[in-house]
Amino acid sequence: MPADPRQTLPAHPVAAGASPTTEPIAVRLALITVALAFLALFLVLPLIAVFAEAFRNGVDAYFASFDDPDTWSAVWLTLGVAAIAVPLNVVFGLAASWAVAKHEFRGKSLLVTLIDLPFSVSPVVSGMCYVLLFGAQGYFGHYLQSVGVQIIFAVPGLVLATIFVTFPFVARELIPLMQEQGVSEEEAALSLGAGGWRTFWSVTLPNVRWALLYGVLLCNARAMGEFGAVSVVSGHLRGQTNTVPLQVEILYNDYNFVAAFAVASLLAGLGLVTLVVKSALEWRYADQLASGRRH
Repeated sequence: MPADPRQTLPAHPVAAGASPTTEPIAVRLALITVALAFLALFLVLPLIAVFAEAFRNGVDAYFASFDDPDTWSAVWLTLGVAAIAVPLNVVFGLAASWAVAKHEFRGKSLLVTLIDLPFSVSPVVSGMCYVLLFGAQGYFGHYLQSVGVQIIFAVPGLVLATIFVTFPFVARELIPLMQEQGVSEEEAALSLGAGGWRTFWSVTLPNVRWALLYGVLLCNARAMGEFGAVSVVSGHLRGQTNTVPLQVEILYNDYNFVAAFAVASLLAGLGLVTLVVKSALEWRYADQLASGRRH
């Protein structure tokens, strides 16, 4: 005797395209409205204000703001610091994530905790730590002076401070994905005679390349926009140790508002470009990302 079809159907079937939630439509609209209003108030409006102030006196005044040699010095210094800090963070992120996700060792939880340390420590505090270590009155200050090496109030201090505040980004993008993928493919490669480096370059790295790129984008954006840590170790030497965020502060304090917002628009544009590139990669390589996460 065939079973009663009514016993195999759910009590409240959901029609195709219908929402599975039970809240009234008025509640959902209210939640969406609050979320959009929050984004508009705290994200969109400030961004519009930056560009509006930058172009307040016209396009000519906007480009004239970049005739200052100190501004160009800050731009090139920011690019140089990021060019050093980001590749080093990529190396650290790959090494740390490979060790955490693919191996078992004593102190693994401690390593993961230390990776998250910059998220819980104020950038200003991290800058002060470097001053206490490498400043003129710091623990290593006298030795560094004796050998003619200057870290604080110089480019090396900016690089160290930037590395500290940005090194979690690459590792935090890679560790969850590598843990989800497991070690089956690496074990298969090793069983076929591949060495450790060959396995890493041919198996592990291709499987995480898009997550790695995301981490690089986030790390680069944070490196160029960092203010607190580099403000402590830079000394605010115009044309020498001022990065773009510090130059914006100086221009604003000098009441040169158009130039300050013009330079700030560079950082805002960097954030927008980072967002567009990330979204484009997610759209273009959605299938590869999904398949990589299923391994």
